[in-house]
Amino acid sequence: MSTTILRSENPVFIVGQERSGTTLLMVMLGCHPNLAVPEVTWWYPRFRPYLYTYGDLGKDENFRTLASEMIFGLPVPFWGMPENPRTIVGEVVGAVHEKSFSGIFRAMMERYARHAGNKPRWGEKTPNNIFFVKEILEDFPGAKLICVSRDGRDACAEFLQSGFGPNNIFCAAECWSLGQAEATRLAGTLNGNTWLDVRYEDLVRDPEGILRRVCGFLKVDYTDAMLRFYEAPIARVRSAQRDHKPLGHPVSDRYVGVYKELLSLREQRIYAQVAGKTHIEAGYPLDVEPLVVAEEDARLYREIDGRIRAALLDGPGGRIAWESYNDWLADQREERRKRGVWRDEGNSKLFPAGHVHEGHIVGERAPRMWKAHFGIKRRYVG
Repeated sequence: MSTTILRSENPVFIVGQERSGTTLLMVMLGCHPNLAVPEVTWWYPRFRPYLYTYGDLGKDENFRTLASEMIFGLPVPFWGMPENPRTIVGEVVGAVHEKSFSGIFRAMMERYARHAGNKPRWGEKTPNNIFFVKEILEDFPGAKLICVSRDGRDACAEFLQSGFGPNNIFCAAECWSLGQAEATRLAGTLNGNTWLDVRYEDLVRDPEGILRRVCGFLKVDYTDAMLRFYEAPIARVRSAQRDHKPLGHPVSDRYVGVYKELLSLREQRIYAQVAGKTHIEAGYPLDVEPLVVAEEDARLYREIDGRIRAALLDGPGGRIAWESYNDWLADQREERRKRGVWRDEGNSKLFPAGHVHEGHIVGERAPRMWKAHFGIKRRYVG
């Protein structure tokens, strides 16, 4: 198959649910000699819905502000590239194909592709891009989207063991169901040249077979180098973290069915009530009867989840620096409004503004009201 694809064509976007195997596929594809796949960006959830708050991007000052906030907001600074913080924004702005969000996105990805060995094609993985597929295809009409799905019970069980995300099965099931329902809808809407479904269970049980299918979808040659992902720098760094230790060894199916050990029968029944319909539509069986959750209990689950998320932000694995930057971005939007860069009229309800799960969709780790309630202090390093 041909691998002579221009960097500006057919970028690869890996989407899905957190704790569902998207990071595994990210590091696998990043080991392909023709694919440059850096760490996560979270640029679509964090910036795409709020572009109007930057004003006219044709103005140098506004465009540079967007570029700066995107570049310095990367969860892994500069994706490990040896960059000069004083000059990188100007260099990226000078390299854009057009003054737009996608122009900055493309310029940074191409920069990384050069750093990774002048690879001819780039890809990106942010799980919650699942909610922004329409925008991705508007910005990159030739994009290839790979959606990784996993048994929601396993994904939720691992969420509850992680240092971030939902802290009870009710809220974990709500978050999983929200994203998986969107994935199921998109799979029935997009054609096979644009969208590919990959099941985590299939990937870990037959990694070569599934990777060959992925390579066929992307029109690149298969290489065994992808199976040695655990040797790559990103996997080595990730595997040192509690939440990503499996990336430190060859692919294994040992994590399939972990819910049986980690979730109680009652938790499984609550999951079945909250996410059962979506779970079955995704092609996974259920073996317990749903436990009806009263609305009063649902409200309590959500409140407790918000309280715990906020209280644990500055604890081990709490992602306080990440959340502090999210809060700072919101503050900057308000400051620009006060300066008259943008107005509320006609802009305040762009998706996902006002959505009951807006915070989850844009990657916030705790609701602002509970951060304020507990007086959580911001931290921008760590």
